[in-house]
Amino acid sequence: MKRFKTKYPGVFYREARRTGGPGTEKVFYVVFKKDGKLLEEKVGRQYADAMTEARANAIRAERIEGKRLSRKEVRERQESEKKTAEAKWTIGRLWGQYEADHPSLKGLRIDRYRFAKFLEPEFGNREPRALIPLDVDRIRVKLQKTQQPKTVSNILELLRRLLRYGERKLLIPPVVFTIQMPRVNNEKTEDLSPDELVRLLEAIKANSHLPAAQMMSLALHTGMRRGEMFKLQWQHVDFERGFIHIRKPKGGVDQTIPLSEPARQVFQSIGKAGELVFPGRKGRQRSSVRTQVNRIKKEAGLPADFRPLHGLRHVYASMLASSGKVDMYTLQKLLTHKSPVMTQRYAHLRDEALRNASDLAGDIIGEAGRKAEERDNVIDMPEQA
Repeated sequence: MKRFKTKYPGVFYREARRTGGPGTEKVFYVVFKKDGKLLEEKVGRQYADAMTEARANAIRAERIEGKRLSRKEVRERQESEKKTAEAKWTIGRLWGQYEADHPSLKGLRIDRYRFAKFLEPEFGNREPRALIPLDVDRIRVKLQKTQQPKTVSNILELLRRLLRYGERKLLIPPVVFTIQMPRVNNEKTEDLSPDELVRLLEAIKANSHLPAAQMMSLALHTGMRRGEMFKLQWQHVDFERGFIHIRKPKGGVDQTIPLSEPARQVFQSIGKAGELVFPGRKGRQRSSVRTQVNRIKKEAGLPADFRPLHGLRHVYASMLASSGKVDMYTLQKLLTHKSPVMTQRYAHLRDEALRNASDLAGDIIGEAGRKAEERDNVIDMPEQA
């Protein structure tokens, strides 16, 4: 291509087809010496880069003085920075790796939502080593304005879990501060009055062929969790030995609980339709039964804040604890609690039952004492003349 001189030494242009339009435009080049070598570099196009002879001359001067990189060097630096950025373990990249490593993790769907909704906008492009306690404090305060305390705790726990995962896999250096979790009072213990329990049993009986009614009855007689009933298979119900085998419960370790006679009757009332005891559509595992159980709850006239399945687990535990006949260790095993801490919420009921028993013993002894006094009075009465 023909060179055209300009009024600036070392600056020339060639004519080329115009980028993005009709006709031609000037493409400017500069020529200079660097480290004893004669270099020729393209510096820009007339229209596409708004390049002029004067601008090209200024660029040439900067290149000679070492104040400016060539277009090629700029591209190489950008490419290097891009590769470096891709190699960095940001919190967003950590989440992607964590998700790939835990495809069947329980609760992954809700974790995915929490990360995308709350953590990614704030921390997705941040490197863990760049985090400071103030960053976590700010998001905590922000979340507390719109979210429940338990939700805030779950979101921060997910962030902490990601950071610990990165440290454990040696992907990131250890974070130098501890994420403080907000205090959550989650020890809600639900119970039913005798009248409410009677109404519930009547509503369950009226809907006895519905899976929801059967699950509510099973929760009341075994204390099983909703998820445990959703996953329960017929092979896990040992009718011969009288046990229910719970696979992968909330605590993570398989558990076994007794099969009581009322629970056995519930199972016998259920028609088998595949491997699952309570199959969903097309035989797949259920993910919800909320509509049906809420309808039964409404029919029974239970309180609006009563949770139909988890609440019955509390009722089951409360009845056993208040009987005074079940110790806390046995109750922990029946509820498949991983730690006795969770079972302690029912301890006051057992203590109350024991106090009542103690008072009853006192009443019995007191009554015996009164009868003894009456007998002594009869013996000591003087004879009338």
